[in-house]
Amino acid sequence: MCVIADLSALAVALPQGFSSILPLVLIPVVFYFLLMRPNQQKQKQWQEMLGNLKSGDRITTTGGIRGTVVALREDVLHIRVAPDNVKLEVVRTAIASVTTEEERK
Repeated sequence: MCVIADLSALAVALPQGFSSILPLVLIPVVFYFLLMRPNQQKQKQWQEMLGNLKSGDRITTTGGIRGTVVALREDVLHIRVAPDNVKLEVVRTAIASVTTEEERK
């Protein structure tokens, strides 16, 4: 009996329109934490990876080409691709991942 009285007191204390506005406020908050924030963190890690590139790193491009970084410039990389040691010029934003020695084993 006491619980029902507490709930009715709570309902009286809240403004009438508050219960209908609450979902409209919570939906953007939920979308931010489920969709936007993880994507921002992934973007930050990718930018950090691009910033840490150095000559000799093994990379994989978004097109699936694997090679070794030979030279770095501001917006492009020169990579050497096996088996014929062909040198390619690749835009820095086309780098999908850096392959470390541990990943290759």
